[in-house]
Amino acid sequence: MAQLLMTPANTFRLTDGLSQLRGAALKLGQMLSMDTGLALPDELTAILARTRDDARHMPPKQLQTVLNAEWGAGWHKRFARFDVRPFAAASIGQVHRALTHDGRDLAIKVQYPGVRRSIDSDVDNMAALMRLPGVTPRGMDLAPLMAEAKRQLHAEADYLAEAQHLTRFGALLAESDTFVLPDLHSDLCTTQVLAMTYLDSAPLESLIEAPQAMRDQVAAALIDLLLRELFVFGAIQTDPNLANYRYDPKTGRIVLLDFGAVQPIAHDLAANFRALARVALDGTPDETREAMLRIGYFGPNTAPHHQDLITSMFQMAMAPLRQDAPFDFGRSDLLERLRDMGLAVGNDRELAHVPPAATLFLHRKIGGMYLMAAKLRARVALRPMIEPYFNTDTAPC
Repeated sequence: MAQLLMTPANTFRLTDGLSQLRGAALKLGQMLSMDTGLALPDELTAILARTRDDARHMPPKQLQTVLNAEWGAGWHKRFARFDVRPFAAASIGQVHRALTHDGRDLAIKVQYPGVRRSIDSDVDNMAALMRLPGVTPRGMDLAPLMAEAKRQLHAEADYLAEAQHLTRFGALLAESDTFVLPDLHSDLCTTQVLAMTYLDSAPLESLIEAPQAMRDQVAAALIDLLLRELFVFGAIQTDPNLANYRYDPKTGRIVLLDFGAVQPIAHDLAANFRALARVALDGTPDETREAMLRIGYFGPNTAPHHQDLITSMFQMAMAPLRQDAPFDFGRSDLLERLRDMGLAVGNDRELAHVPPAATLFLHRKIGGMYLMAAKLRARVALRPMIEPYFNTDTAPC
């Protein structure tokens, strides 16, 4: 990938193209921007970071057309001020700041027209590329994964559903001194418009040069939030885009944004992951293999040597959780070693097993949190954090 992009000029062209395409294509750019040096130099990921909140926004006339359809003609009379130019623009919509006559300072997310209609064709095009000879192993059935990708993207494009998720997480974290979420303003919400309280904050990456203790604290808080989502809340925000996490320097709280990609966690899946974490830390190899089989990392008919490869990767990934001392995300070469093993597994053309979609999308969030901690160069003791969640009766609230 580094050789393909080669120069900052080429990366600017790619970023500009992805920003105009929006939708699923732009999400690819956002995923690439989270790289910590495994595939791309830091200079290139810094350029790609523009795709997180700097997509090509709608021209004013198009914005007017969308809001006329959602709010009716004359909608601007409802506001004392409405900034036509968005302060953020991402893969599905752009965000405007507005002030109502009753003094509400709002962030209003407006969906790009046509995004919903393009989801199925975007995913089908990606699937067609993945089915080209040599891209994926022979016999690999991508249909369930592509169907789940479509379902999740359609759900993410439903702003009324996102409003419900925002309300739910707001209630779950209402007493938190660590996190803050915007309040929902339902009188202005539609399926394509989401109105929230504007929260002044800084990008999470602004903490990269902050004191070590602050970086450690922020990373630990977000990792613990992931554990609570999986084992306590029964729902998880699966999009690890760093733009969804910001920092309020005035209060020291982490700002949580964008709840479009929230997915329910089935009780059985949470129980299986709890059992897997327990045996990964203290169980036997046979117990670990059986737990991995239940989750679907491989199937009962997967060749033994393929099972061994996947189990070896899992054991390596679990190493940071087995130590009581803080794990140094910034200095570890674990990602590089996992990448090399993953390439070896992916290059085996006979391995056709695809884990369940729910497991893959959960790993998307887990991987994103690892990359976040690596970017912050955080040091976090993981075993003491995860052990309290082993027992459902004593898991933290």
